[in-house]
Amino acid sequence: MKLYYTNGACSLSPHIVLREAGLKFDVEKVDLRSKKTETGADFLAVNPKGYVPALVLDDGNVLTEGPAIVQYIADQAPQSKLAPANGTLPRYQLQETLNFISTELHKAFSPLFNPAFPEEGKAIYKERIAQRLKTLDGVLAKQPFLLGEQFTVADAYLFTVLNWAAPMKVDLEPFPAVRAFQARVAERPHVQAALVAEGLKK
Repeated sequence: MKLYYTNGACSLSPHIVLREAGLKFDVEKVDLRSKKTETGADFLAVNPKGYVPALVLDDGNVLTEGPAIVQYIADQAPQSKLAPANGTLPRYQLQETLNFISTELHKAFSPLFNPAFPEEGKAIYKERIAQRLKTLDGVLAKQPFLLGEQFTVADAYLFTVLNWAAPMKVDLEPFPAVRAFQARVAERPHVQAALVAEGLKK
């Protein structure tokens, strides 16, 4: 498999999950402005949507959208316990959590990356992010990971989004359980390896 990624973008989530799953994979960096990969290929030929992540499977099929990709990866390595079994209530709870991160957190960060977006608008989105983090702080105050005692693909996704807080000036100080979670996940060896591979950590 090959993962198309951009340093520190939401593609970090499947990058972490691939390592946690112990699967063989290649990576290829994408310049999202030029839509060219590091080998000079046209990324739009891989993913016409024009954004990362994209995962090219061994049979040539392409998966896009992080929540779908990380579940696919988890199902290729069920022994890793990165996702509960399909058809079970915990699997639907995982999908619920991935959906929450995607729509309520990830997308709320998007305007903060846009230099043309007015500061007044950014303040509204930061308040929305704070409300969602308060909800997650309540969950993580009771358990180490989003679904309980087991690290799952949802934790990799949340960790990836939380890494945008500092550069986007989103204050995590009011959320001690969220900060403890971020530190806990950062210590995982496969997370460290993904961060180093993307040049996010020495």
